[in-house]
Amino acid sequence: MTELTHGRVLRIAGPIVLSNATVPLLGAVDTAVIGQLGLAAPLGAVGLGAVILATLYWMFGFLRMSTSGLAAQAQGAGDMPERSAVLLRALGVAAVARLGLVVLQGVLFAGAFRLAPASAEVESLAQQYLSVRIWGAPATIAIYAVTGWLVALERTRGILVLQLVQNGVNIALSVGFVMGFGWGVPGVALATLIAEWAGLGLALWLCRDAFGPVLRPALGRLRDARALRLMFTASRDIMGRTVILQLAFTTFVFLGARFGDVTLAANQVLMQFLYVTAYALDGFAFAAEALIGQAVGARSQAATRRAGVICLQWGFAGALALMLVFALTGPLLIDVMTTAPDVRAQARAFLPWLVAAPLIGVAAWIFDGIFIGAMMTGAMLRTMMVSVAAYAVALAVLTPIFGNHGLWAALMVMNATRSLTMARVWPSVIRSASGPDQPERG
Repeated sequence: MTELTHGRVLRIAGPIVLSNATVPLLGAVDTAVIGQLGLAAPLGAVGLGAVILATLYWMFGFLRMSTSGLAAQAQGAGDMPERSAVLLRALGVAAVARLGLVVLQGVLFAGAFRLAPASAEVESLAQQYLSVRIWGAPATIAIYAVTGWLVALERTRGILVLQLVQNGVNIALSVGFVMGFGWGVPGVALATLIAEWAGLGLALWLCRDAFGPVLRPALGRLRDARALRLMFTASRDIMGRTVILQLAFTTFVFLGARFGDVTLAANQVLMQFLYVTAYALDGFAFAAEALIGQAVGARSQAATRRAGVICLQWGFAGALALMLVFALTGPLLIDVMTTAPDVRAQARAFLPWLVAAPLIGVAAWIFDGIFIGAMMTGAMLRTMMVSVAAYAVALAVLTPIFGNHGLWAALMVMNATRSLTMARVWPSVIRSASGPDQPERG
C-alpha cells in the first residue's frame, strides 16, 4: 500500500468533489432555465421526469459501485488482468440493462405516472421530457461502469474532465435550446441526451489501457466462476440497496406532489441543495472506495482503519462547510433557480431542513464508500432496510400532522438512521481485511 495520508485522500477526493458537484449543478441550471418561464407546471414536469429517470437509472448504480470495489481490490492485490476483467464484465452487464430500459420504456413510464398524482399539464410535459431522455439510457449506464473503474484506480482527474465536458455541453445546449430556440421542456431533454452520448465516447477513451496488452489474459478470465459469483452477489446486494433508496426518494417526490404543483416545484428547487450535498460529500466516499478496497486487497487492517478515519474526518469538515453556505446563501440560490413568486415563498419555508441535511447525512454517505471498498454489500443492504423502515414510520406519523414539513423530517430520520446503523458495523469492516497488520504511516 502506498502511504495513507490526508494529502493522498485529498488528491483523490478533490477532483471527485468538483466533478460530482457539477452533476446537481446541472440539474440546478436546468431548473433555472425552465424557471425563467415563470410557470410552476414546466418546473414540476422537469423535476418529476428527472426523478423517474433517476429511479430507473440508479437501479443499475450497482455497476459503478461493484466495479469500483472489485477493481480496487484487484489493484491492491497487484492483479492487473483481473482489474481489466472487472471492467469488461461490467460493460457486458450494462449492455443488457440499457437495452431492457429502452424496450420497456412504455410500461415503465405508464407505471410511474400511475403513482404520481400530478396535474394533467405536468404529466403531459413530463412525458415529452421522458420520451427524449430515455434514448440516453445506453450511454448513461455504461458510464457508471467506467466511472467505477476510474475511481478504483484513483484516476479522479479523468472523472473531473469527463463531468466538465459532459455537463458543459449539456448546459450550453440547454440554454440555447430553451432560451434561444424556445423549445421548452423537450429542449432541456434533448440537450441532456446529446451530452450523455458525448460523455460515453470520452469515458471509453479515458480507460483505454484496460483494452491494451492485458486484454488477452483479461478476456480469458471473463468466465471465472469465483469472480462471477462475487460480482453477482455484490451486484444483487447493491442493486437491492439502491432500489430501496430510490424508492424512498421517489416516494418523497410523489407525496410532495399531493400538496399541489407549487409545493412540488418548491421541493424540486430544494432537492438541488440535497443533490449538491450528496454529490459533493460523495467525493470522500469515492476516495474511501478506492483506498478501503486497495487496503483489503493488500490484506492490511491498519491501512483499512486509517483510510476510513481520514475519509470520515474530511466528510464531516465538508458537511459543516456546506451547512454554512446554505444558511448564508440559500434564499439567493432559490431566487436564481425560479422567478415564480409562489414557488420562491414555499421553498424559503422549508429551507432550514436543507441547512441541517449535510451534517445529518454525512456519515451515511462516507460509510457507503467504506462498505463498497470492503465489498461488505450484504451489510449495506441490511442497514438500508432498517433505515427505510424508520423512514416509513416517520412518514406515517409526521406527514399527516405537519404536511410537507413532516415529509422533510421523515427524510432526515432515514439519513440519521443510516448513519447510526452503519457506524455499528464499522469494526467488522476493519476485520474484513484479514492478514497481518501493517504499521500505520503518515
